[in-house]
Amino acid sequence: MKDLQSVKLGVSQRKRVDATGPRVWIKNELVRVGLAESLCTYVMMVFGLGSVAQVVTGEGAFGQYLSINLGFGLGVAMGVHVGGKVSGAHMNAAVSFTMCTFGRLGWKMLPLYVFAQLFGSFLAAGTIYAVYYEAIYDYCGGNLTVTGVKATAGIFATYPAPYLSLVAGFIDQVFGTAMLLLCLLALADQKNKPAAPGSEPFAVGLLVMLIGISLGSNSGYAINPTRDIAPRVFTAIAGWGGDVFRSGNGWWWVPLVAPPIGGVLGAGLYRALVEMHHPPLSEQDERLVDEFEESASLQKQENIC
Repeated sequence: MKDLQSVKLGVSQRKRVDATGPRVWIKNELVRVGLAESLCTYVMMVFGLGSVAQVVTGEGAFGQYLSINLGFGLGVAMGVHVGGKVSGAHMNAAVSFTMCTFGRLGWKMLPLYVFAQLFGSFLAAGTIYAVYYEAIYDYCGGNLTVTGVKATAGIFATYPAPYLSLVAGFIDQVFGTAMLLLCLLALADQKNKPAAPGSEPFAVGLLVMLIGISLGSNSGYAINPTRDIAPRVFTAIAGWGGDVFRSGNGWWWVPLVAPPIGGVLGAGLYRALVEMHHPPLSEQDERLVDEFEESASLQKQENIC
């Protein structure tokens, strides 16, 4: 009788657990990928744009250029933690385009990634505008300008330095994005010296911060089409007007066109000079790689479930 009661109690507890557990979850992989990519892009952009807003409106009292680099670098790291195992946390249309070019992502997925990144970036720009609304208006006296001593449009999108020509700026963006993708492929190359398991987000964040420290002064190192155009459109709507597209001799198209070209060049350079020349693996190394890939595949299936 006691055993029967125990069985009934166990069944009752299981039913109660099932009743309180989640009844609805997303099975469609495209939806899951889109949501994750939007959220991780949003997280990255909130921290990045927030760091710029704090430096600009605080007039140096709450950070300097280095804090912007830290904000974007750590924001990227947090974004990878948020969506890395679901969407890969590209957070950058140039990265997605390059992955498609080299067969690491299906072309049919590119519109989904681009839309998710645009949506996350636009929403992040609106969030930072709301959070820093009073600070921005106090700083500029309510005069929202793109250029000048009290310009605030640069909080949200990138603009070239006064001395920078469009040609030089184009080269700047191509080179910066090329370095980004070259190093990303190196960090992921299991036959070379990849980032240690679990440290990938931190390594990618350090890479973005390094690019900002070394290649950021010319034009703000956008190196990301969706990161730049979505906040730029938001500022045009929010009060800065058409000057956000006219400023810098029509600079707006450079962060759209140059980064995908640079991404393909950087990734192609790494593949041509390093990845394609790895010596054949021994049987033991092949077995370890197969085990690693099988483990990653099983983990992905578990995440999908």
